[in-house]
Amino acid sequence: VIDGPFTETKELIAGFWIWQVRSMDEAVEWLKRAPFDGGTEIELRPVYEASDLGENFTPELRERD
Repeated sequence: VIDGPFTETKELIAGFWIWQVRSMDEAVEWLKRAPFDGGTEIELRPVYEASDLGENFTPELRERD
């Protein structure tokens, strides 16, 4: 008998923070200040806005968006 296909809540701790920083290096510097122990696994991901796409964000894509 199993509980189901999902990890039990007591076995999974997750969350996320969103920081507005100028670079990935700045994000790493902020992360070094976070209250984690040495064995914690962290994943940093950039988040982009439409304005970050520049000329590639064509009027057709703006219309669709």
